[in-house]
Amino acid sequence: MQWTLVIPLKPLARAKSRLSDTAADGVRRGLALAFAQDTVAAALACAAVRDVAVVTDDVLAGRELAALGARIVPDEPRGGLNAALAHAAAAVRTLRPEAAVAALNADLPALRPLELARVLDAAAEFPRAFLPDAAAIGTTLLAAAPGRELLPSFGPDSRARHRASGAVEIGLGAVDSVRQDVDTGEDLRAALALGVGPRTAAAVARLPGPARPVGATTPQTGGPAPV
Repeated sequence: MQWTLVIPLKPLARAKSRLSDTAADGVRRGLALAFAQDTVAAALACAAVRDVAVVTDDVLAGRELAALGARIVPDEPRGGLNAALAHAAAAVRTLRPEAAVAALNADLPALRPLELARVLDAAAEFPRAFLPDAAAIGTTLLAAAPGRELLPSFGPDSRARHRASGAVEIGLGAVDSVRQDVDTGEDLRAALALGVGPRTAAAVARLPGPARPVGATTPQTGGPAPV
């Protein structure tokens, strides 16, 4: 089964506020964009992914992610994360009613295409399925098979809410790159330890302090990350 991924991205000016201990306001915008670019690039390189739709109203992010090959869906509801995801899923199925759709976080800078394929292949066994985040509290991926509604419930404690909604929790090991989202400086260091994509590595290299990708590897090549 091949999937269409819907990836939400809030305006960069409001993105990643919890990284304030690591990066100043202006720098956080660049980090948020780099996270999204590396996430989209890795997703499009995944054999299980047919295409990617990013729901955002940010002009710069839309332009940069479209250049990578993503379809940009305007956030017409402007009702928050879950409304944006439901809107994007509906837009995808307006064109292809039988599409398998999965929501994926935009802040997975260490994402590896092969690990994403493993998660999506596991999700294909169920009507709806989800992958918890590295903290085991939230969700990084929610999948809906053809003919099934996505019913996103992202946000605090989304793992419990998605489970309560009937989605099956995917229990794979060795898919850390799909679980490691980045909200805090500690999350960023964990992603760097896994090996981030080239845009994130370049953005982090410009940061002051200890959060630098020393010896990190890119998920696309496995070689040294550019700094």
